[in-house]
Amino acid sequence: MTRSPSPAPQRRLRCAIYTRKSTEEGLEMEFNSLDAQRAACEAYIASQKGEGWVALRDRYDDGGYSGGTLERPALQQLLADIDDGLVDVVVVYKIDRLSRALMDFSRLVEVFDRNGVTFVSVTQSFNTTTSMGRLTLNILLSFAQFEREVIGERIRDKFAASRARGMWMGGYVPMGYDLKDRKLVVNEAEADTVRMIFTRFVELGSATVLVGQLAADGVRSKRGKLIDKGFLYKMLRNRLYLGEAVHKGTPYPGEHAAIISQDLWDRVHHILQVSPRSRAAATRAQTPALLKGLIFGPTGTAMTPTATKKGSRLYRYYTSMDVIRSRPRDSTAPQRLPAEMVETAVVREVRRLVRSPEIVAQTVAAARQEQQPLTEGDVTTALNRFDNVWSALFPAEQARLVRLLVDRVTVSAEGIAIDLRTAGLGAVVRDMLTPPAPEAAP
Repeated sequence: MTRSPSPAPQRRLRCAIYTRKSTEEGLEMEFNSLDAQRAACEAYIASQKGEGWVALRDRYDDGGYSGGTLERPALQQLLADIDDGLVDVVVVYKIDRLSRALMDFSRLVEVFDRNGVTFVSVTQSFNTTTSMGRLTLNILLSFAQFEREVIGERIRDKFAASRARGMWMGGYVPMGYDLKDRKLVVNEAEADTVRMIFTRFVELGSATVLVGQLAADGVRSKRGKLIDKGFLYKMLRNRLYLGEAVHKGTPYPGEHAAIISQDLWDRVHHILQVSPRSRAAATRAQTPALLKGLIFGPTGTAMTPTATKKGSRLYRYYTSMDVIRSRPRDSTAPQRLPAEMVETAVVREVRRLVRSPEIVAQTVAAARQEQQPLTEGDVTTALNRFDNVWSALFPAEQARLVRLLVDRVTVSAEGIAIDLRTAGLGAVVRDMLTPPAPEAAP
């Protein structure tokens, strides 16, 4: 008896279900929009079971991602699996779930065709193997892209209109305000800090100096970070603090209260109109010479502050009195040194020396001779805070502190030698350990 040949085993088609939702609203629900899309796709795949369709267990869900871009994590994973030959059919609820941009969709179709992958939309029936099917697909995609662009225009128009009415339209809440009922209300504690920053910038005229002082004082932003120059400049240019709402450079009266006055704003921006380089040069010009009367050459000849100006820039030096008086001089001794370089080196060395065990011991011994109740622990604790105290001082105060601490600076071809005043260091330690007197009540 002749047997008929058995039918060839049916090929299994691995189906990847892709779902997407533009916003995160409602995704926390037990059965959300992504679940609804997936359920419809699974039902469609089940109806094609006779054709060998099988749904993959892997989920490709992009919740909170726009269809106007291909930069979506689940979509990128799907494309990677397609390139690896793990997918035969891509199933979506609607075409616009995959993409709302015609050019992007054409790129996806190229990937599908290159890997022999079929694309299926559950709610839209068409066949891309025919010219009419491709025309239908392009029409649907064109309308999807048109809809996305219209929605974008509506959102931009609404945003502009809301800004013109002075409404807060979201984003990070700026320092000085809290958000209540979708409106900005003044946080008095933070508002005092904002006013202090604006006022001190007017007094100092230097963002660099102000940032150093704020860091020394432990002043932080609303998010708990130390204030850097970028944050400071952004704050100083934020018209929100004038009680205004700004849209594309145009200010409008805001619904929120102002924190600073127009006069303070004008004074800050009068300073900001000068370039940072010019302001830095002016700050350096006003800085007193830290080592005046303290710096000497190897033979004991004093070096005095001098300066030259080229254009708008001021160059400071310490020059030997032998050069100024035209006296015979030692050719191996330094005759003129850049002031900033020497001062930086001296300050760095002072910071290192004040924490050395030898200086701590000498300071404690000097305090005991003066019958001051300072222990080694007190001195160590105070000197560990020296860097923060130094950064918080104004230039004139830094110069006074250097004169209190430094007895002599000797500069030679071998380097810099510094003699410290331990008595002066003891006075500094006592000042650092003495709590400030309470202010008298008004």
